[in-house]
Amino acid sequence: MIIDCHCHAGKGDIMTAPWNTVASLPRYLRRAKAAGIRKTVVFPVFHTNYGVANRQLARIVRAHRGCLIGFAGVHPRQDRGNVLHLLSTAVHDYGFRGVKVHGHIGFANREVCEAVQALQIPLLYDVVGRMEVVDMIAPQFPSVNFIIPHMGSFADDWRAQQQMVEQLVRFPNVYADTSGVRRFDYIVEAVRRAGPHKLIFGSDGPWLHPGVELAKIKALGLPAAQEAMIFGGNLMRILSVPLPAHSAGEPKPRSVRCGLTLR
Repeated sequence: MIIDCHCHAGKGDIMTAPWNTVASLPRYLRRAKAAGIRKTVVFPVFHTNYGVANRQLARIVRAHRGCLIGFAGVHPRQDRGNVLHLLSTAVHDYGFRGVKVHGHIGFANREVCEAVQALQIPLLYDVVGRMEVVDMIAPQFPSVNFIIPHMGSFADDWRAQQQMVEQLVRFPNVYADTSGVRRFDYIVEAVRRAGPHKLIFGSDGPWLHPGVELAKIKALGLPAAQEAMIFGGNLMRILSVPLPAHSAGEPKPRSVRCGLTLR
């Protein structure tokens, strides 16, 4: 099964750029289906209130039940003192399976990492090229799985991506997603040195084309079993920790069922 681990969804309230205005899914979902992607991890666009954003995302996930896997958003500074409650609501009430933190609005602090550890969910953490942050958090929270998008830098910072390869080798709880990585040979090097079990396919949808991003993994020419790890096996293993039964906190809208179950 091919799973895209990196896609934005919903509406933001800042409205100064695409990533804080709206991330519409219909075109992405058509492209993903054509590319053979069966499931997609979605998280909110940038927002000033992640309680509102997560609630909105829960409606989107339920409307496409079986296709989407929700990851909560959180603001480390604005949500200080309320992080565990915010994420517990997302996990227990909405059925979310992880959390996304973006260094552009605030770096994951100890409160965030402790909440993630308590809930036994992964942290998708965009460190915006600040790779030293990974060196700080990974050994502090060895039971938390950290997924670093874009191999460390969407800004094409080759130094960050080079360092990401080293961190994948050193830290068993650190993974990288492949979304938006333009320097293809760093993906090659990550597979060669860290192994295919440390990479996770992501597209950065809906703004990047999932079929194009998927083609980069296919271009590696890996054996089928190793390719399957990157396409979804690694993420399924990370998400294998049993979570409490989902009890929706809001009325369920009519759903578009995909007939798939994450196993």
